[in-house]
Amino acid sequence: MLILGLESSCDETAAAIVADGRSVRADVVASQHDLHRPYRGVVPEIASRAHLDRVLPTIRAAVAEARIALGDLDAVAAGVRPGLIGSLLVGTSAAKGLAWGLDLPFVAVDHVEAHLHAGLLEAAPATFPAFGLVVSGGHTSFFEVGPEGVVRRLGRSIDDAAGEAFDKAAAMIGLEHPGGPKLAALARKGDERRFALPRPTLDRHRFDVSFSGLKTAFRRCVLRELGIDDPAVDPRDRAGTLSDGDRADLAASFEAAAVETILAKVELAFGGAATSRFPTLLAGGGVLGNDRLRRGLVAIAERHDIDLRLPRPEWCVDNAAMIAGAAFARRSRGERDALDLAAEPLSVWSRPEATGTS
Repeated sequence: MLILGLESSCDETAAAIVADGRSVRADVVASQHDLHRPYRGVVPEIASRAHLDRVLPTIRAAVAEARIALGDLDAVAAGVRPGLIGSLLVGTSAAKGLAWGLDLPFVAVDHVEAHLHAGLLEAAPATFPAFGLVVSGGHTSFFEVGPEGVVRRLGRSIDDAAGEAFDKAAAMIGLEHPGGPKLAALARKGDERRFALPRPTLDRHRFDVSFSGLKTAFRRCVLRELGIDDPAVDPRDRAGTLSDGDRADLAASFEAAAVETILAKVELAFGGAATSRFPTLLAGGGVLGNDRLRRGLVAIAERHDIDLRLPRPEWCVDNAAMIAGAAFARRSRGERDALDLAAEPLSVWSRPEATGTS
């Protein structure tokens, strides 16, 4: 089954063609980082206009890379939520138009759920049920993934997502957008033990997490290093006066606290019994590009003899290959969506009450 997936939820215009949910025939991404860097964040209007310019060339490039014709496709999929609504509408509308014109099924995919499929790309079939971890700019969630890709949420961040917290911490010490990867690179040069930051766990027997307290504690550390007593001062305005050593130590201390908070919840899924009911650990999301987090997950998998599926770095960030992979799971269950289905700014997994399948 050959599926074209489109992704346009934020500032990446992406198209991919995937066979049978695992074999990536083409994977094309047009980035917008240079357009948004002057604003220290993504500007929705700029993003949606850039998607309009790039979506058709990106699709054509993917078809050419896969060496197929559009008539060879079996379905067309798009990430329809969550994201910037103007950006989502571009990819969703393009996918619907292609599906209608080619008389093919249209498959709507939740972007958060798609991250769970990223580690299954170009890999052998996994054994289910699996424990799923999604750590991205907008979501930090823990899932149970059953046979045929059926998903149930076990817990989530009740405030900032891990990626959002990383980006905000990076901005506090003067790093440019996108800040998370820059903070992680800087952390390699720092002393993680210099600043005592909390590892917020909430209930130790539940999978919910919170990063707001860590972010607040980090802000206080930055202000203290800047010699500022007024908590109302924005540390971003003075971050340029930090020494290179202070900035590296702050980065390392924050990274250690954030990553250990995530790993503690993953360990909870596998450490409570001699034989876990989860033989597989699926992990996805942009924060999986963090070396410390990847090493921590590898250590947990080795300790508990788990089949860990870590995506390649290019499939951790927003991409269309994972969209097509998730769409294959839905098509295998005989599912498709109507062409009047609306794009939505929020994931179904953003809702506090969302615990069942999507």
